[in-house]
Amino acid sequence: MTDQIPVLRLDGIVKTFPGVRALDGVSFDVRPGEVHALMGENGAGKSTLMKVLGGIHAPNEGQIYIAEQPVTMTSPKQAKANGVVFIHQELSLADELTVAENIFLGELPLKSFGRVDWETLYAQTDEILKTLNVGFDAKTRVGDLSIANQQMVEIGRALTVSPRAVIFDEPTASLTDAEKVVLFEVIAGLQAKGVGIIYISHRMEEIFKITDRISVLRDGQYRGTLETANTNEDEVTQLMIGRSLDLSRSPVTHDLGDVALEVQGLSCGDLFQDVSFQLRKGEVLGFYGLVGAGRTEIAETIFGLRSPSAGKILLHGQEVRINSPIDAVRNGISLVPEDRKDQGLVLGMNCRDNMTLPQVDDLTAGPFVSDGAEVAIFDQYRDKLDIRTPGWRQTVGNLSGGNQQKIVIGKWLSMRPDVLIVDEPTRGIDVGSKSEIHNLIRDLASQGYAIIVISSEMPEVLRVSDRILAMFTGRITHEFSSAEVTENALVQAISGLM
Repeated sequence: MTDQIPVLRLDGIVKTFPGVRALDGVSFDVRPGEVHALMGENGAGKSTLMKVLGGIHAPNEGQIYIAEQPVTMTSPKQAKANGVVFIHQELSLADELTVAENIFLGELPLKSFGRVDWETLYAQTDEILKTLNVGFDAKTRVGDLSIANQQMVEIGRALTVSPRAVIFDEPTASLTDAEKVVLFEVIAGLQAKGVGIIYISHRMEEIFKITDRISVLRDGQYRGTLETANTNEDEVTQLMIGRSLDLSRSPVTHDLGDVALEVQGLSCGDLFQDVSFQLRKGEVLGFYGLVGAGRTEIAETIFGLRSPSAGKILLHGQEVRINSPIDAVRNGISLVPEDRKDQGLVLGMNCRDNMTLPQVDDLTAGPFVSDGAEVAIFDQYRDKLDIRTPGWRQTVGNLSGGNQQKIVIGKWLSMRPDVLIVDEPTRGIDVGSKSEIHNLIRDLASQGYAIIVISSEMPEVLRVSDRILAMFTGRITHEFSSAEVTENALVQAISGLM
């Protein structure tokens, strides 16, 4: 493979914005049939580099080569024409159109007089869907599909051409374990055809499972390329953030308080049944299970987003009725949702307004919101959570994933909750920011917060939790203390084997 001409090569790419050198002489190549990971912290320059490659940004310096031929990318359409296809983390599908129309959008097969050749369209789409091994057909409305299946439609778009290189940006963020297997099979199939793959992900276990080489960016600069088989997580992490991370679990050094939240026999239709547990002040209770096990649905029910079909919720020993998120907040319950961009933030608003949004009514002086009070709240939690931003006027959409997550956490901490529920706390966050979020959760517990953490990542739930509740098909199958839990037992519990 080392003697082969790269399908894609970037040489000395520089991209500057006013006051910022986002890319500083980045060079790397992708060989035929290899999976090449591109890694770096949020803000390292990965997204900017991909926008240069995709024709969205023109580089100030440097050259892109396709099979050693220099090319100029002026638009995503031209990038695709040159054989470079993107699978974006943020879905860009039209909900009202069918799967077939989405996959061939802008490239619909036509008959005479510009009429769509529907028979050919559906036949070609079904061939692609057969490759992806999915359970829907070409005529399915995309809006009726789950997020995971919509991701598979996005992947299907790459298969409408004969690509030279396919860029996958966090492709498994919304996929179940079974769908990940299908995705990795699709990638293996592309490899077998000599297609080069750029794989962008923060998930180390995926990187070491499917990639051949790993290139690292830090602060807009190329830091090196490693052979996956000859490196380890610690070496990659040091390249990414310039230091090693201590991912060990610190022992609990504080006493747990009284029971803050108790759930008795809680059910919600077919989503989950007969769920009971207690959560104490100063404790982190982890929920772990496969996608669809009912973990998020339990959180949404406690927070008033869903109506329970049976059971009770008690706060400090008193039964409460929670019919809406407003009821939950009034009772001292806050929820950091799993999708911070769609459910937790208004990306076009500034940091201050995002953080104080739930309490605007309490900050009004007559008909106006008190700017001073809002800024004081923002400053307090920026310092407390170490949120890195030039100031409160910064648009939240311009922050890194880790700092966005801290804004969401700060928003709900500023409501002074008794119970904090955090769903997928580090999804789409780099390893450095992930460690900071983990330490923050443990620190909040030491301050007396009662915290529920829902996570699909076993290392995460093992690191932050005092107890872990394993779930399988809507039921709690086992409870583990942090002292007794093992990875093998946890896998058995979420698979219904114990």
